[in-house]
Amino acid sequence: MRNLIQYGLMGTILFVLTLFLLYPIGLTVRGGFAADPATGEGWTLDHLRLIFQDPNLLNGIINAFKIAVATTLLCIIISLPLAVLSARFSFPGKKILNASILVPLILPPFVGAIGIRALLGREGALNAMLGTDWDILGQAKFWGVVSVMALHLYPIIYLNATASLANLDPALDESAENLGASDWRRFFKITLPLIRPGLFAGATIVFIWSFTELGTPLMFDYYGVTSVQIFYGLKDVQNNAEPYALTLVLLVAAVMFYLLGKMVFGRKGYAMYSKASRAGGEVALSGMWGWLATLGFGFVVLLAIVPHVGVVLTSLAEPGSWYASVLPHDLTLDHFNEALTAPESFNSIKNSLILSLIAMVLNMGFGVLIGYLIVRTTIKGRSLLDALCMLPLAVPGLVMAFGYVAMTLRWPFGNGDPLAGTLQVFGENPNPFPLLIIAYAIRRLPYIVRSTVSGLEQTSGELEEAAVNLGATRVAAVRKVIVPLIMANLIAGGLLVFSFSMLEVSDSLILAQRSDHFPITKMIFEFTNRLGDGIYIASAMGVWGMTLLTITLIGASLMLGKKLGSIFRV
Repeated sequence: MRNLIQYGLMGTILFVLTLFLLYPIGLTVRGGFAADPATGEGWTLDHLRLIFQDPNLLNGIINAFKIAVATTLLCIIISLPLAVLSARFSFPGKKILNASILVPLILPPFVGAIGIRALLGREGALNAMLGTDWDILGQAKFWGVVSVMALHLYPIIYLNATASLANLDPALDESAENLGASDWRRFFKITLPLIRPGLFAGATIVFIWSFTELGTPLMFDYYGVTSVQIFYGLKDVQNNAEPYALTLVLLVAAVMFYLLGKMVFGRKGYAMYSKASRAGGEVALSGMWGWLATLGFGFVVLLAIVPHVGVVLTSLAEPGSWYASVLPHDLTLDHFNEALTAPESFNSIKNSLILSLIAMVLNMGFGVLIGYLIVRTTIKGRSLLDALCMLPLAVPGLVMAFGYVAMTLRWPFGNGDPLAGTLQVFGENPNPFPLLIIAYAIRRLPYIVRSTVSGLEQTSGELEEAAVNLGATRVAAVRKVIVPLIMANLIAGGLLVFSFSMLEVSDSLILAQRSDHFPITKMIFEFTNRLGDGIYIASAMGVWGMTLLTITLIGASLMLGKKLGSIFRV
């Protein structure tokens, strides 16, 4: 009976994941080959052939790939030295600097682009300070996108690298040292191969994220990338197969790069040993070396918050007061009030709060069930369930969002079908809220599953069995014994689901087409295109978002500690 219930739960969860994860992806793949984009019927290679024959479309793919490679390499260059410093050495201010490393995650890169434009634009603060007329962002939009993305995403690689370094057996390094190996030789021959899987896990997330990023190129008016081409092709998606084909190319490319990287870089090659004790623990850096480490760490953190500073200053500036000057001439708090009280902005905040809360509650419920099936049972299919739950980390958000659009046009949700109108993005009476909830929940499901699994692995199953032996039902034992013990993990995962859903970009930009349905990120984007005070109100909304993410990330970090990095692993 117990196994029957477990298999029933797993079957239900697999059905939900198939319908709202695999089915949208499948529709996107099918649409790329469909002869008739309106019905999805027939087969043809013409759409894909057209992409590789059209110089603009082909160039968009190449540019997206360049952005992804440059962003990933820059993130590794930034994060790996910091991770080694943090894991192996102690230096002045380490605790504060270690905590501040997560600061870039509190601001979506497309909002950070507002700050970068204010600081580095032709009439920005840098030119005003130097007395120059450099058109940095006009001539180098590519590097504008790359820099903003890298400064936002490097903590993901840092978290994975530090977690991997923390799991290394110091005895290996000590043995090599005793044999006369230099510091550099030990790093490249021992440390780097051992942490390679962790680096790959973080680099994969960064690569896929930057490869398909939509908001940041839009904010830099960098239209020559595939994600932006898909975005502007959506309105004609019922009659034009080009968006399907472009999305398919993005998906296939992301999967191929992931598998290739897995084969080349992701193989463990070495077994992880249990930790031995290192005499003395961390190496204390004193004198000049200690302060150099502090300055290096601090410089990266300072550089990473430059976009945040730009956004904050823009939100405080009177319209027109920050033009060709180092700082705004006149300051005001009116934009913050406007961001909370203006009908369109208030409605978007309300929408995001409702959608994110529902997504969080759904995910916490599913997280407990999925985590329990993975950790506490021995039924077949657990590995498949775990892999499916992690799939949203590997599938580009843009692909998922487009897949949901395709789902509203096909059976059973299309016109005339049994569930027509329940999920609708376009038309006279669109209904995107159910889709947005589903999209937020599916996209952030890995966070809650990883957090729950981590908690269950640290909780002895004997406590549950003891409760059952004392007469409690299995459900009661889980509810009254297990759930309270892993509550910190559940809350941490739930906070991450909520905060990242609040500032979700791809799903919000694509699925919400009417102003009364806009979440906060879509409203920020719309405000940036509004003349007058639009950019200032958008920045104020971004600051409110930063505040929210700061609180939630601090909470999650305090609850999960160094295990925070595990939720960002594919």
